Amino acid sequence: MKLPIASVFLAGALASQAASAAFITFESAGPNAAAITATRDAFRGAIGGGTVAGANGSFGGLRREINWDGVPDAFADPNALPANFFNVNSPRGVVFSTPGTGFMVSANAGGSTPTLFGFPSDFQAFSAQRLFTAINSNTTDVTFFNPGTNTAATTSAFGAVFVDVEAAGVSRIQFFDENNVLIYSHDVLVAGNQGLSFLGGFANAGERIARVRITSGLNTITANGVLGNPNDDVVVMDDFLYAEPGQAEDVPEPSSIALLAIGLAGCLASLRRNASGLPRD
Repeated sequence: MKLPIASVFLAGALASQAASAAFITFESAGPNAAAITATRDAFRGAIGGGTVAGANGSFGGLRREINWDGVPDAFADPNALPANFFNVNSPRGVVFSTPGTGFMVSANAGGSTPTLFGFPSDFQAFSAQRLFTAINSNTTDVTFFNPGTNTAATTSAFGAVFVDVEAAGVSRIQFFDENNVLIYSHDVLVAGNQGLSFLGGFANAGERIARVRITSGLNTITANGVLGNPNDDVVVMDDFLYAEPGQAEDVPEPSSIALLAIGLAGCLASLRRNASGLPRD
């Protein structure tokens, strides 16, 4: 029958549109901030928002950034950073979770706590001077909200600066959609001891990211100057950059609309033939 054939065409057209979805990857690595700045800037440009930050790390309502440097000492090493700090204290629409015991940002110079989590020969800052890590875990999950609310949201891009990636195929960023389906996974480039790596993924076909999983090395930091084990690569993070969290409009892409129109036209033609008694193909 013509109607089922048209229906199959419609389904195939929609599947083809979904299959074309992809992310553009921005990545670089090197010994210092200069080695990755151009890539970071290109990622910024892809999202938009310019270079002048407004309140709560907002760039023109298009992009948010977290550089950790505004975190007060009360929430920095040796103290823990609240998982919801960047949706409550400084609302930027992200909440962290980890299978570990919490999160920590490194201490500023001039205090009694050693900077760089107590590992000056392993780490450096991309944007001086605080860094970020999970505690007792190498896994950080980032979920998105309308900033300052409990309303779940999604984003279209996320990137981060990694510090001291020495082992290939270990540190990575993964994106999951609202159904918890993995839609993007990419390993972080090796930068060597104390080196800096940037990795970001940018949606180019309407994809929406509900959760980001960051895997940082194989080792863990348990406290200032203390590692989970003495042998594996320990990796921490600096700046996070992401598109403004929000809700995607429930409107098909223009190409999807065209495909739907073609499919529906086929269905209507079939119905007309059936009604007029014309022979079927």
